[in-house]
Amino acid sequence: MDFRICEYIVEIEKEENITKAAKNLFISQSALNQQLLKLEKDLGTQLFFRSRTDWHPTEAGKIYLEGAKRALLIKQETYKKIHDITHAGESELKIGLTPGRGIHMFTSIYPELHSKFSNQKFSPIEMGVYKQKDALQNGDIDIGFVTLREDQRGNYDYTLLGKEEMVVLVPSVHPQCENYSLDNGQLPVINLKNLEYEPFTLMSSQSSNRQIIDDIFSRNGFIPSILMETNHTASIPSLVETSLCCAIIPRFYIDPHNKHYKCFALPSHPSWDLCIATRKGSYLTDAEKEFIKLAKNYWNEHLIPVQTN
Repeated sequence: MDFRICEYIVEIEKEENITKAAKNLFISQSALNQQLLKLEKDLGTQLFFRSRTDWHPTEAGKIYLEGAKRALLIKQETYKKIHDITHAGESELKIGLTPGRGIHMFTSIYPELHSKFSNQKFSPIEMGVYKQKDALQNGDIDIGFVTLREDQRGNYDYTLLGKEEMVVLVPSVHPQCENYSLDNGQLPVINLKNLEYEPFTLMSSQSSNRQIIDDIFSRNGFIPSILMETNHTASIPSLVETSLCCAIIPRFYIDPHNKHYKCFALPSHPSWDLCIATRKGSYLTDAEKEFIKLAKNYWNEHLIPVQTN
């Protein structure tokens, strides 16, 4: 298979439009169309159903695309291995990062990473966990920083960086916060049923965090009243500060000494995993190994262990 043609066909499928695909590939629409027609003639079958607003693959097209994507991944892996032993020229490492803290982690470890691999181009890309899974599978990113529960993992390789607890935020004016105290940094435990009639701000239903939060409410026997949903976890504590709502969020985002809200643990201490994800069986370059090492060191310093009381 011609790698160039593979890239063309994959881009057409991605954009569902030959005009947009041609623009992304920096060739004319006419040239791209001629390449597609030639390939279809060679194969003796049509690869795409065409319309003015939608191009989608035929059954033959799906088969070709499956092979094309595998071929491009093999090419990518081969080039990575060769560059790793020759260090010839500049290569690019595309890193998927969850919004907010993923970028914060990257900016913290980047200076040391760059000092050891000055010829390496590091491209951080902010995206959610589920989008990272697709991007890894398609070769759009090489490595990803993801936050999920073990049962949310797919057929990828994962390196565990640490476990993080989900905690409850309650406005300080709420009766549940009377006689609140921290015991050597340990959060007091709350019965979530005591907040059954309070509004909550939650992460978007498209986030890996939301599935975990929904399971917590389900185990406590009620469906919460939702004030709003957001894609930005870091913004949730500020909403709780206004006394408009309660929340359940990862512990990284809370300030246990904030005067406007109080932080509680749940009896079961639910948690999720912080992981580095890579394609199953993929080759890890020296730069990728170093990124994983620095990420581990970073979270060893910044992640608060899950409570056990």
